[in-house]
Amino acid sequence: MVESPMAGALVPAVKSEQQPPSTADAPSQPLLQVVEEEKAETETDKDTLCPICMEIIKDAFLTACGHSFCYMCIFAHLRNKNNCPCCGYFLTTKHIFPNLLLNKLLKRMSAAQVAKFASPVQHLRQALQQGYEVSIKEVDGLLALLEEKKRKMEQKEAETNMQILHEFLYFLRKQKLAELNEIQTDLHSIKEDMHAVERYRKEIHMARERCLLKRRTLDDVQGCPGSSKSHNSQKTDEKAQVSSQGVQIRDVCGASDSQHVTQLGLPTARKRRVQAQFNDLQEYYLQKRRHWTRLSHKQGEMDKSTISKEGYNPALKDFQSVLTNFTQYSRLRVIAEPRHGDLFHAASVVSSIEFDRDDELFATAGVSRRIKIFEFCSVVNEPTDVHYPIMEMPTRAKLSCLSWSKHTKNHIASSDYEGIVTVWDVTTRQSVMEYEEHEKRAWSVDFSCTEPTMLVSGSDDFKVKIWCTKQEASALSIDMKANICSVKYNPGSSVHVAVGSADRNIHYYDLRNISQPLYVFSGHRRAVSYVKFLSSNELASASIDSTLRLWDVRENLPIRTFRGHTNEKNFVGLSVNSEYIACGSETNEVFVYHKSPNLQLPTELALM
Repeated sequence: MVESPMAGALVPAVKSEQQPPSTADAPSQPLLQVVEEEKAETETDKDTLCPICMEIIKDAFLTACGHSFCYMCIFAHLRNKNNCPCCGYFLTTKHIFPNLLLNKLLKRMSAAQVAKFASPVQHLRQALQQGYEVSIKEVDGLLALLEEKKRKMEQKEAETNMQILHEFLYFLRKQKLAELNEIQTDLHSIKEDMHAVERYRKEIHMARERCLLKRRTLDDVQGCPGSSKSHNSQKTDEKAQVSSQGVQIRDVCGASDSQHVTQLGLPTARKRRVQAQFNDLQEYYLQKRRHWTRLSHKQGEMDKSTISKEGYNPALKDFQSVLTNFTQYSRLRVIAEPRHGDLFHAASVVSSIEFDRDDELFATAGVSRRIKIFEFCSVVNEPTDVHYPIMEMPTRAKLSCLSWSKHTKNHIASSDYEGIVTVWDVTTRQSVMEYEEHEKRAWSVDFSCTEPTMLVSGSDDFKVKIWCTKQEASALSIDMKANICSVKYNPGSSVHVAVGSADRNIHYYDLRNISQPLYVFSGHRRAVSYVKFLSSNELASASIDSTLRLWDVRENLPIRTFRGHTNEKNFVGLSVNSEYIACGSETNEVFVYHKSPNLQLPTELALM
């Protein structure tokens, strides 16, 4: 049959030949086989699970309806119900039988699983335990391999141990070399300072000799009879005095360890104090000296302007000041005892003592509801049993705190147990302003040192309030989360206030932004009872955890912690100046600390 010419042309097609599988497709079959095997194993694992506990069947039992369960599972089920858990068929304990075949299969599966994940050693042990026969030659070969493996493992372990030991010794040597270098630097610094002290002592001795020579010259010029004899006797006495003081002046260049300064002329009490606090003094000296040495090394060459006129470097000069201040006082002595109580007001508990700006007057206040003003000179100098105040001002409530104005001599502020803050005029004995915004007892009040009209107060109502003597309402109010025990203005600023709180922290505020404190000083373990400034940068705090702490408010750093007194319950007081920190103790003693090292001055004063 002839095809029609009108039929469309067909695209010729090449008949495909059977192509052998490429090497790239070769792994596909084993991969599929592995996947299928895993699926089969998963299905097998599901078949070996107990329908009740969903774990591999243990001690399989078969029911009359053909289902297998753990013996304990099906037995416990049939104690409560008489049906099959899978199909609901009626069952009793008489209708279950041991499935011996399934138990054998499960044991084999378990052994296969163990063999699958077992190590070569376990395979070898298992084969030997199952009675696999090996020849003596094969055993010798295995033993040789094991011996070689053991030797390599021991060698590797020994190398590891030696490496660890070497690293330890290396770092130990490095540490000890650093310590040795530090000790050598300290010894060099001590030697330099000893030379400086010797030079200065020699200059003092030579200056005294020149003074004596000048005096003798004047005596000779005056031509007084017998002056030579008196002069010789005076010289002999002076030499004896110098000898008794144990002054040894030697050439600085020939100084050695044996050429130490004798302390025979030092008071015994001062020597005892130095020896008792030797470790603290040593630590403070080395700390200052190392710091100055590092600074001098950074500058390349030491600036001669930093050396004092005595030839001391700043570190030695600072330590000399600390040592002098520490050793010049031996004990506290009672010089006066003004009595706060009287015939009409027997209560004598004093909660606050404050001096005026000129240290001429001081005021006391407490539970007697009276502010008493004393003249300091008369109290100290007049030998009388009872010192009477020069004026008194009655109050409505017990008083907790006083603060004398640093600018207006006749103004003093008080806070009381009813939460009232009052500004008094000492001259007229009348109140100038009364602020009654606090809802609970006001513990503390303080005048600003730089702004005459501003004062701050803190209360048990969790509020710190800023007042101005020119207005009746508070200027600012800061809400806290705990009782306020103490507030204090920074002596160098009218916008910075420190707040001691029952939350164990000191909150340092910038009054230009009271939304949150500028710094929070943490470290006390119990309520902070007092805060006071030693300077514009140094803040001291007291707590009923029996510690005092010194803080740097500029750098937001803790400086030092002072321990020794006992304070676990009461307000025992806190007093400071630029060098010393004093506080009471619940052992009826006064403790005085020097701010620089952690030095406690001997107190020997019991308050009965």
